[in-house]
Amino acid sequence: MILGLVFALVVAALQQGDFADSPAAIQQRARSEYERHKQAAIRINDLAGHVQSEADAYSFVSEIACLFAKDLPAPWGSSTIRQRVAHAEYKAVRNPAQLISEQRIADVWNQYVREIGAPDEAIVSVAEIHNMRDGSFTVSQLMWARGNQTIWTMPNVYALGSDLRVADGCRALEALRVIHDLDGLFQNLRGARDRLRRGIVASEELKARIGEPKVQAHSAARLEVQEDTNPIRPAERRYVQEHGPEAYSQLIARLFEELFPTE
Repeated sequence: MILGLVFALVVAALQQGDFADSPAAIQQRARSEYERHKQAAIRINDLAGHVQSEADAYSFVSEIACLFAKDLPAPWGSSTIRQRVAHAEYKAVRNPAQLISEQRIADVWNQYVREIGAPDEAIVSVAEIHNMRDGSFTVSQLMWARGNQTIWTMPNVYALGSDLRVADGCRALEALRVIHDLDGLFQNLRGARDRLRRGIVASEELKARIGEPKVQAHSAARLEVQEDTNPIRPAERRYVQEHGPEAYSQLIARLFEELFPTE
């Protein structure tokens, strides 16, 4: 799905600017762009797996910020924010006791949900966050091993316990990934709720079915279009309409402080 989505978006962008190019030329350039993204993901995943200093953590965070530079408002891509996140990232890697607890992530998210007036369906529990993280890590590990290496399938961003399963807390970038998924990929939370209801842990289920992930030389892509039933989006739009963009920015800044408190 990820390969298909990237490919489709790149082709669309190229078609807008290069009407004279043949379809074959456009597709070749799209494949080249995807390969560029893949190599960047491999490099960043390697950085995530070798954080031995705060400078290493800053390089890792900066690489991510650069990839999303066009989507981030200027203040959120600043060196000050990067340093704040990098410091938390390094602490979490150096000492598991410094991981950002799933409880803190749940508290910050639930405060956001209540302040923007989202429905109760958006309220999340620690168990749901853990199951969602387990599912995301399991899929990332499998896809990465099969060659689907993108910024969204990097396995080294996850905090793992001695059993090599997701720990009870997150590294800094992983905590932001959880917030991102709760906000933009609400179906992941719904999937975690369904698994909890049925007593399923994704990592255990996958291991029982196919064993440990193995590298495969081929991959398949499928692009699906589904109706957006994310309950967060309408609440966010309504909040901005009623309170203004500045109030929304202040809300995000306040929640950022709670997620990454100053020492």
